[in-house]
Amino acid sequence: MDRECVSLLPRVCEVLGNSGRSLPDDTSLEKLLDWFTGLTEAEGSLLKAYPCLLEFMSTVVHKTSSDPAVISFTLKLSGLMAATEDGFKMLQECSVLDLAFNHQHWHEAGLWEDPCIRIGWIQGLRSMLQHSKALSFFVQADFIAPLLRLQTDTSLFVASAANQMLAHILLFFQPVLSAGCNGVGKKHGDEKKTQASITDIETSVVTMETSQDYTAVVVATSKYLKESLVPTENTWLRQSLQTLKLLGLLLTQARPRLRDQLLQTVADPLEELVTAGYSQLTLPLMDIVLAAYSTSSSDERVPDRHVTRLLSSMLAMSKPSDLIRAAAAFLRRGHQDTVHTARAVRILLLPLDIITGQALLGTNTEVEEHQFSVVEQLKSKTPCISIICVCLTNTPQITLVPPDLLPCPPAVIVTAVVSLLRICSGDSSSSPAGCPEVFRNVIGSGKVQKSALEALTGLSSSPGVKDKLIEAFTVLIQYLNNPDSDPTVLHKSYQALVKWTSVCKDLSSITDELRRELTEVVKKRVCDMRWEVRDSTVEFLGKLAGVVKSAGEVRDGSEALLGGCCSAPLLREALQDPESYVRASAISALAQTLAHSWQQGEALTQEQTDVVSRLLEILSQDTEGFARRAVVRYFIAWFSSRSPSSLLMNSVSSVLSLGSADLDWEVKVHTLELAELLLDEALSGHRGYRKGSDSQHALSHPYAVVSDQTYTLHSHTGSHTEDVESDLAAVLNNLVEQGVISALLSGLVDCDRPVGLKACQLLITLRETVCPMSLEALDAPAAMATVARVSCELPGCGWGREIRKILGVKKCDQTKEADIAADGAEVVDSEDCGEMGKDGVREGGDSVCVGVCEVLRSLGLDAQLDILTQSSDHVHNSPLSLLQDILTASAAHTRPDTQPGQEVIVDCY
Repeated sequence: MDRECVSLLPRVCEVLGNSGRSLPDDTSLEKLLDWFTGLTEAEGSLLKAYPCLLEFMSTVVHKTSSDPAVISFTLKLSGLMAATEDGFKMLQECSVLDLAFNHQHWHEAGLWEDPCIRIGWIQGLRSMLQHSKALSFFVQADFIAPLLRLQTDTSLFVASAANQMLAHILLFFQPVLSAGCNGVGKKHGDEKKTQASITDIETSVVTMETSQDYTAVVVATSKYLKESLVPTENTWLRQSLQTLKLLGLLLTQARPRLRDQLLQTVADPLEELVTAGYSQLTLPLMDIVLAAYSTSSSDERVPDRHVTRLLSSMLAMSKPSDLIRAAAAFLRRGHQDTVHTARAVRILLLPLDIITGQALLGTNTEVEEHQFSVVEQLKSKTPCISIICVCLTNTPQITLVPPDLLPCPPAVIVTAVVSLLRICSGDSSSSPAGCPEVFRNVIGSGKVQKSALEALTGLSSSPGVKDKLIEAFTVLIQYLNNPDSDPTVLHKSYQALVKWTSVCKDLSSITDELRRELTEVVKKRVCDMRWEVRDSTVEFLGKLAGVVKSAGEVRDGSEALLGGCCSAPLLREALQDPESYVRASAISALAQTLAHSWQQGEALTQEQTDVVSRLLEILSQDTEGFARRAVVRYFIAWFSSRSPSSLLMNSVSSVLSLGSADLDWEVKVHTLELAELLLDEALSGHRGYRKGSDSQHALSHPYAVVSDQTYTLHSHTGSHTEDVESDLAAVLNNLVEQGVISALLSGLVDCDRPVGLKACQLLITLRETVCPMSLEALDAPAAMATVARVSCELPGCGWGREIRKILGVKKCDQTKEADIAADGAEVVDSEDCGEMGKDGVREGGDSVCVGVCEVLRSLGLDAQLDILTQSSDHVHNSPLSLLQDILTASAAHTRPDTQPGQEVIVDCY
């Protein structure tokens, strides 16, 4: 703690202890507690070094008239100070702990009903319970009884905190068994549980006395679990739910001894709860059973018989909705259990088998006992849709289980999903063996359609389904043609088409008729009245073009399916779309469509030249940022393709100029990414150059733009390295002419922090590469002088004026120092200093030419980087500021002329 904080802390403690009122901003107390927590971790017990804390806690716990927020803070602070044995002893000697955590004391004062008091009590005790003396104090004071009552507190926050605290006690103080004993220390057993523990239980030292105290807590907890798991009436379901949450916390992290003891205690109540069939508890119950199943018994490979029986009971529940949710939960865990996995698969396929009439269950009759109840449930619309969606969500995972556990091949499941999609659109002819009474519940259901389309997309990667390509394409094109399909259904249909196209390398089986139908529907949908549909269609064209076919086929997905004759014209037309999202998607799709021709170095067509003109027009005139961002990313993708095009290089200067002057900060950051690619291209062969991703200055930043694509430039050869080193001046001059230097300098003084940070990092990289100081290793004085003469132009307004101010002030400071050192003469005014001629600067009209190296050395880039990497609230983000704010707020609070209700703004971190 620094000296100023030490001097203010006693006054803060006095204010909080005597005022009896909380602060206008009660988060100040939480910040104060966070600070004390950090100090405790760094310095140990604070009570000896700062006795005012002990006096403060003693005052508050004796003064029941204090604000509940201050009392709650005091309870938490007391627990924190007692977390070390030395602090615990000092607080015990002063009787602070006995009074602070005596809940009867707060009951009698009428404060226990306030949830913040109960939260303070729980969190204070939890902080304290880090050593055996604290556990003995907890047990001897009989705090286990009120803690168990708080497990079902009316406040969810209090109940959750009580759950966490009880779990902490049982897990932190559980005996540490020797490695390999009773399963502990096994490679896949205890190691995993130890990593997941709430606290570092390896630090606990369990003495005989502690063992007795711990046993008392375990016995009381076991009794509570056994009595509270099964509700006596519906109003107590919430108690069962909270108890299941506690049990889940314990079973997932307990060591074998505690876990087996808990399972033995709760096995019968859990089985009774499963039999009772409370639908609200199905998923929490399944979580408990699966947690126990994953970690039960000493031999991890053989599940405990109680747990196996519970799991079998869960997968035989009488209510269809509960049964299917339980099967889905089991399958998602990925357990390799032959019997239960096979049963879960059949349960999940049963509804699809019923509704579509496909033979999904084979000859196995294991789940026939549930067929009647499932059919009856499917006849009601709401449960029908819910059940079908759960089954569809899990179909892709079903196809990935071992083949001997599947009742049918994955291809049959694909056929069932396709049949369901047809039924949803009103065509039941493909499912004559289905259940007509259920059809009416799914026809036109958007929810079922979306789930089925997602399932069909996922099934494309399943083994042995490639032969179903035609079926999938046919139904998907039907959905795209359906005038009743909503935008989300159409979007998912496009996604499924792209996915099936990407996984099926051979598209020769697709008939010409299907290709024509797809082409016609795409042309129709790109002109749809709804902008979401147009956007999805344009996005589809781009993704389809990005699908790379087999090595022997030179066509991309768009050429293979659409013939390549309609994609580019449709996308060029979409550049005129009135909706900015569609324009942005069209630009991105064009980049994906043209990527192949760029990489092949094909000659540019007139249409592509027109596209570039249109894109530059969008960058300069479009009123929406989405499209302008997409334009810059388009040129980034083009430049990354290494296509040798004069049109590209001529356009880059315009993109840099327009992008760096844009009002949207993301456009400016993307423009700097393009400038970075140009730097990489020009300087990557130089031995002093480090790419931005490799530079030590490339710090992460909370506001940084993360590009969704990775652009890579080809590395240069050794001969190119020699050329760059011998002609660095020409390279630097080329960067100036391209507008890279101007873009970096304008970004440096930009008002948006991410832009300034990116520009500063790139400028530092450039400075370390091209400035004469970094060229000394070349031993080429002539080359140094040539590089030093390379200049760039600073405009007389905007960013140029800001750069000139920085240079002027720094030059003026240097002039002052030189004058004072020479003869102590009176210094000139800084305004005049900024306009004076100096080395490396040639004035001409409103613009000024400056030497690039002179600018890079004079801008103070390292200091700028330090400022830009600081958080915006770094000035106020300090303990000293917090203490000052508390004192200021308290003084205003107690001032006689303060009006009732008048706010005091606390500027705490």
